[in-house]
Amino acid sequence: MSLFRKLKDRLFRSSDKIGEGLDALVQEGSEHELADDLAVDQSGDQSGAGQAAASEIAGDKREDLSPAPQPTGSRASTQAAVAPGATEPAPVPAPKVAAPAVAADTSADAGATNAGAAKPGLLGRLFGRSDTAEPRRVLDDQMLESLEELLIQADLGVDTAVRVTANIAEGRFGRKVSTRELKEALAKEVARIMTPVAKPLPLYAKLPQVVLVVGVNGSGKTTTIGKLASQFRAAGKKVVIAAGDTFRAAAVDQLKVWGERAGVPVLTAPEGSDPASLAYDALTKAQAEGADLLMIDTAGRLQNRQDLMEELAKIVRVLKKKDETAPHNTLLVLDATTGQNAVTQVDIFRKIADVSGLVMTKLDGTAKGGVLVALADKFGLPIHAIGVGEQIDDLAPFDPDDFARALVGLEE
Repeated sequence: MSLFRKLKDRLFRSSDKIGEGLDALVQEGSEHELADDLAVDQSGDQSGAGQAAASEIAGDKREDLSPAPQPTGSRASTQAAVAPGATEPAPVPAPKVAAPAVAADTSADAGATNAGAAKPGLLGRLFGRSDTAEPRRVLDDQMLESLEELLIQADLGVDTAVRVTANIAEGRFGRKVSTRELKEALAKEVARIMTPVAKPLPLYAKLPQVVLVVGVNGSGKTTTIGKLASQFRAAGKKVVIAAGDTFRAAAVDQLKVWGERAGVPVLTAPEGSDPASLAYDALTKAQAEGADLLMIDTAGRLQNRQDLMEELAKIVRVLKKKDETAPHNTLLVLDATTGQNAVTQVDIFRKIADVSGLVMTKLDGTAKGGVLVALADKFGLPIHAIGVGEQIDDLAPFDPDDFARALVGLEE
């Protein structure tokens, strides 16, 4: 299964989608515009009916006030032939003949036909419209405001949402757009932001390459290490894992399980040992064995726990005593479900541990993946991989185009 298909099938499935929001946004505006057209048409119909009625009444009045017809010539000669003194018969009133209305009616019908041909009624336009026609809505200030709110709810952040919305409006403002056009425009903007940060984990000539993995509790550090180790081993690299979370036996056991799945050895220390000491010993052993990669797990720590953050800084200092260039990579693993809190995590961790790249996990169970766009826009840190499942192969290189299309609900 391709990464895009995994993203499309799993990304954000347990929550509302940006794509569904865009569908509703265009559909709602389209219905409002139809309602406005209906009001205008009804107003026009009533006005036309009133004018027709007024014309008919006026015609009747003109007919009633018309003078009686004068006697014809034959009637005058009959009156002259009557003998003097004879009683004159009462004049027979001329039959009242209604004026022919065929021409007028025909003319009215023709006018109505022409008017109908020029502008069909709203119901005709509505019900005559093809079922396959896409609804369209004018991209105006109200629609842009709703789009901005939708992007903020999807965790793109206020600043990023404002910039993206403004870029979409450029060249489209005042025009009618369909849902497809809006999704394509949004996907293009997201891909533009994400493309510069889509970079694989760099490999250096210096061996062993030390990768320090950090993050808050439950972000997915252990599973990310196991998946990365499996991929590097499959690429022919010799990998060693150090279980640096020495305070939780469960964390060490979990890492051992992932090490067995990946076929990679896991170095451990007694529970409660100094994590910095384990990191130093692991680097010494990796150098002696000629390993290509040393991946060091660390205890989950909240960014507001100063003591734990200082412990992380100590691990970095101790590694530099053994190799002044270590760690060569510091990966911050982020849980997508944390939303905008991920911005704060990046800001703190990069000051303490000099974060060099990001891995975003749990994108298969949230609508908060939009925060990745906010992080790319704000910090510009490389995004090495994203996790879309629990299987060992569910960690994939970050592809900005696939991510953008999946995020907005575009088909492949």
